[in-house]
Order: sequence, then structure tokens, then C-alpha cells
Amino acid sequence: MLQTNIKAVHQDLNALIRDAQLVFQDAATLTGEKAAEARQRGMQILDAAMLQAQHAQTSAMVTGKAMAVSADHYVKENPWRMITVAASAGLLLGVILGRK
Repeated sequence: MLQTNIKAVHQDLNALIRDAQLVFQDAATLTGEKAAEARQRGMQILDAAMLQAQHAQTSAMVTGKAMAVSADHYVKENPWRMITVAASAGLLLGVILGRK
């Protein structure tokens, strides 16, 4: 689910940035009031992209903190299981690296 959200936000941000680029390219060829309107529209699009990026960052931080709390809770509830897993991983890594 997290991967899906990340992909969706990434696609939305890319679309907003492409739209802003097109608006600014059009604004470069326009003059006067039309150029000012195009620049303002481009700035609005970029502001929307920035807000969406900030929202995605906040969401990722909240999710990361929740995962860290969950892992911390699990480790505190099952210390011997975690010691066994860590020792097994260390043994496996030692065997793999010691085969040279």
C-alpha cells in the first residue's frame, strides 16, 4: 500500500511539474497581460506541487515513525527471539564471508 501511495504521489508531482513547464514555456512567448496570467498560473501549479510534496513527506514521516514504534514494541516484547534472529544472521553472514 505504501508503494502504491508513493507511486501515485510521484506521478502526480511529475504531471504538475510538466504542466508548470508548459505554462512557463508559453509565457515566454507571450507578452503583456497574457504573459502575466500565464506566469501566475505556472506559479499556482508549482505551489500545488510543493504542497503535495510536503503532504507526501509528512505522510512518509508519520508512517516511518509508526513502523519504528511498532518494531520497538515487538523487540521489547520478544527480546530472546530478536537475539536469536540477530545471532542467526551474524552466523550466516560469518559463514558466507568465511568461505573465501
